Amino acid sequence: GRVNEWNQKAAEITGRPKDEVMGHDLVAEFISADYRESVKAVLDNALNSIVTANFEFPLYTKKGERVEVLLNATTRRDGNGNVSGVVGVGQDITERKAAEKQSQTIANDLTKLIDTANAPIFGIDTNGFVNEWNQKAAEITGFCKEEVMGRDLVQEFISAEFKTSVQMVLQNALKGHNTANFEFPLYTKDGRAVEVLLNATPRIDSNGKLVGVVGVGQDITEKKQAEAELTRVADDLRTLIDTANAPIFG
Repeated sequence: GRVNEWNQKAAEITGRPKDEVMGHDLVAEFISADYRESVKAVLDNALNSIVTANFEFPLYTKKGERVEVLLNATTRRDGNGNVSGVVGVGQDITERKAAEKQSQTIANDLTKLIDTANAPIFGIDTNGFVNEWNQKAAEITGFCKEEVMGRDLVQEFISAEFKTSVQMVLQNALKGHNTANFEFPLYTKDGRAVEVLLNATPRIDSNGKLVGVVGVGQDITEKKQAEAELTRVADDLRTLIDTANAPIFG
């Protein structure tokens, strides 16, 4: 387990020159306590001719900074084919790990933003099955997230007379076309119609592949009711004027 090879790159990323590590116990002296057991197991496997690929572990520099390493450990043999040690070929993936962590933080923040948004937001995959259903969508429909995830949005939650038009909007989004301000009724768990104003956009993954649709809605039920009431009042007024027992002109 004592170091007998240490190249310039190993010295560069750790800050430890070759003469500081040669002959020292790699695991006991240069690996953090929480990784000693797993790193030792990888090296022991290599000594038993078992290759390990893409093993991730932290290597600490002379200054105490953490360097993330992706390691391939292979058996080292002498001229007679006898096992003489282990060769570890590593890759510094510190920046990649930091970028992954940042991406995950952004993804978590976005998920939280979607879930707590003051607008109904849903998502479907390329087969039309629900894979996103935020708190507002659950609130206005009465269907909790667990009840709708994985189910066919159009077939199970859209009324018969709107199935074709809603399906067309979603299919257009799956072809990369946005639809804005599409009105349709979404039926609640107790059978009430909730009028929704929908914007449907394609959902693209980090590789640029279209993976579904995101729908951002607005509950316009009260607005539609107010419009209907206004129309009724206007009609009543027109009838009153038209049938009044007095000459009225304007």
